[in-house]
Amino acid sequence: MIFDPTFLLVVPALLLSLYAQHKVKSTFDKFTRVASQRGMTGAEVAAQLLNSVGIRDVKIQAVPGHLTDHYDPRDKVVRLSEAVYNQRSLAALGVAAHEVGHAIQHNDHYGPLAFRTGLFPVVSLGSNLSMPLIFIGILLTYSGFGTWLLYAGILLFSFVVLFQLVTLPVEFNASTRAIAMLEGQNILGPSETGPAKKVLDAAALIYLAVVVASLLNLLRFVLIARRR
Repeated sequence: MIFDPTFLLVVPALLLSLYAQHKVKSTFDKFTRVASQRGMTGAEVAAQLLNSVGIRDVKIQAVPGHLTDHYDPRDKVVRLSEAVYNQRSLAALGVAAHEVGHAIQHNDHYGPLAFRTGLFPVVSLGSNLSMPLIFIGILLTYSGFGTWLLYAGILLFSFVVLFQLVTLPVEFNASTRAIAMLEGQNILGPSETGPAKKVLDAAALIYLAVVVASLLNLLRFVLIARRR
């Protein structure tokens, strides 16, 4: 078998991804054991923050799983995991406020979020078809049809990368909103804001690792196409 040197491009992304996963787990686990001074649960914080900005049509629901928290813009629901919904830790409050930040973005028609939502149909197609097209294109690389498939797969994958790039400012903005609201409404004291921010910063590292991995894979596919 001939070694493909472009494979070396994904090694840094793999290492960053492993570090990010470790950082998220260790940081969340650490501050899950630290209770907030006010004793509010994640669900209570989410409800208070939504109410404070006049959002009445967003529901709050508990969902199973670990770190499965998310905001669903289609159903207008803030879904909080078991480790967040009923918990009173600094980690739980930070995560709950972050998801409310997404709900507020949606309500305010935040530009990057609207752009990402508009990309979703193309990205959904790209995530399903790009890898099969690239793989088949490489197998048929010396035929004109194979070349067409390869570049079609790369084009579709580029939309996935764009979606992930746009996700970064969306996530960073939601975290910034979360910390500002937690401070502004005195839900967290001065000594508690730092730990909550560390939890959100660790989570942001996951999104950064995904972007780095996708960009390096896109570069790898382009180099393979040009070489062949």
